[in-house]
Amino acid sequence: MTACAICPRVAPDGQHACLLHADDLRGWLAELPYQARLLEAFVVPSASPVQGRLGGTGRAHAPLPVDLRVLVLLAPGHADPPAGRDEDDDETVPIRAILGAWAGHIAYHYPAAGRDAYGTARTQPCSQAWPRHGETISGWCAWLTAYLPFTLTLPPATVAQLHRQLGDLVHRVRDLTHAVPHRHPQGAPCPDCESFALVRTDGKWGITCEACGHHLEPDAYDEHAARFLKAVQAPATDQTSAA
Repeated sequence: MTACAICPRVAPDGQHACLLHADDLRGWLAELPYQARLLEAFVVPSASPVQGRLGGTGRAHAPLPVDLRVLVLLAPGHADPPAGRDEDDDETVPIRAILGAWAGHIAYHYPAAGRDAYGTARTQPCSQAWPRHGETISGWCAWLTAYLPFTLTLPPATVAQLHRQLGDLVHRVRDLTHAVPHRHPQGAPCPDCESFALVRTDGKWGITCEACGHHLEPDAYDEHAARFLKAVQAPATDQTSAA
């Protein structure tokens, strides 16, 4: 087991993000294409109200004048390699540029097996990332999600920076769209701190305690909830039998 690059928790063997923060990355990559569609409503004068399952609504019309940040976020562009950006830099960068830069960085470190002209097998970095659905926001998000298990094995500083930059990007977009994922409180208490603060959030695989940060995968929560329900029902059953 290794340490998480973002918090004191333990990460799975060979990876540098705990289950909670790996789930953050998956959730943000699933959310960004939807958020981008909401942003597009800002620049279409005839757009009708946009509603979605994330729990928020896009604005009903494009504001006048159009927020320059929206145009920049949706524009094509170029982003520096991940290591080239200063941590205090809050400059708005196009979504596709950030995602594409990260995909290129990850692809460069991904070992690609092949053979040269003489038939000799060689392993070398990939020359480029090729998203199956094109160099779109959806395409890059799908590519990054597919390669996330490998990405989490990169150096801790790289994993931490990816988490910070994607998180900053998603929160910047949410500030404009006002669309946030639905939170669903769970019935069983946290197995770690016993607080009734376990929450499942749309777009995320796991369930997290908002009191102590404990993270459960769905199967683990189901088993825990079944044990809790059985323990709660046991006294009532005993009293019925005694009567």
